[in-house]
Amino acid sequence: MINKIEFSTKNLTSNAGLLLLLEHANKNGVFDLIDHDLVFDNASTNKIKMNHIKTMLCGNFIGIDKLERLKLLQSDPLINEFSITIKEPETVSRFLGNFSYKTTHMLREINFKVFKKLLRKSKRKSITIDIDSSVVNVEGHQEGAVKGYNPKKPWNNCYNIQFAFCDELKAYITGFVRSSNTYTANGAAEMIKEIVAHIKTDDLEILFRMDSGYFDDDIITAIESAGCKYLIKGKEYPTLASQVTAPTISFTKGDEGRETTERVTKLDTWNKDRRFVVSRVLKPAKDRSQLSFLEGSDFDDLLCDQYRTGFRKSGHCLRKTRQC
Repeated sequence: MINKIEFSTKNLTSNAGLLLLLEHANKNGVFDLIDHDLVFDNASTNKIKMNHIKTMLCGNFIGIDKLERLKLLQSDPLINEFSITIKEPETVSRFLGNFSYKTTHMLREINFKVFKKLLRKSKRKSITIDIDSSVVNVEGHQEGAVKGYNPKKPWNNCYNIQFAFCDELKAYITGFVRSSNTYTANGAAEMIKEIVAHIKTDDLEILFRMDSGYFDDDIITAIESAGCKYLIKGKEYPTLASQVTAPTISFTKGDEGRETTERVTKLDTWNKDRRFVVSRVLKPAKDRSQLSFLEGSDFDDLLCDQYRTGFRKSGHCLRKTRQC
């Protein structure tokens, strides 16, 4: 806590927002949880863990993308007031090398405890959890980074991160890093089971919301088995497309030209029927008009000249916009 503020040049900072973020983390017991629940096998690592973790949190708050940029905080007076000593990037890197699967899982458990605390404070009876994935580009040869789908820098090594957020609380729940050549839905069913095991209660209703990359029977089955709801964008498989495009299907008209209908059906690989909501919107007239390769009066004259000769004997002529 800052006990005294001196209005002098040496105390000016460009990272004033860190004050509220660090105080908020401290107030909600984040630092106490980390200090108590994150335990390394090495005693010396346990002594320095809080300083390095607070360093990483500050870096995350200001949006650094590499450890080298931690130097931007080394002389910041606000950081010094919170008794955080920003070490050299090499030192921080060595500390991060102490993490194993065991200690990383400890951090995941801490994150769940923080989220459950926020959830209790909100007193919400229902929440929406969005599950998605994102690509993180990397330079060099980081462990687990391979060439895969990378729209930012094609053919560069990258990671594919899968994460879950609570829409109402705007809070991160959990997530993990995957290789970029991993299919979107891989690991999603297991993550859903983990989320349900940590936060589901009898009086809490959970709705999972995902895009078409997670339109998978294993994921849907996991959600149904947990007694939760879901909203997943379907893929246009032939089995579904043939049913919703049939002329016998009746749609209910809504606002702004949107029409909806419902179907109860199953895919060939499913063992049960499920409810689908189909929505369609009529395109504007300009987008529905048929396009031509050639436009203008010259095109009209060319058509008439070509077809006048061919149909002269029969007395017929092709008309486009005017009489031949």
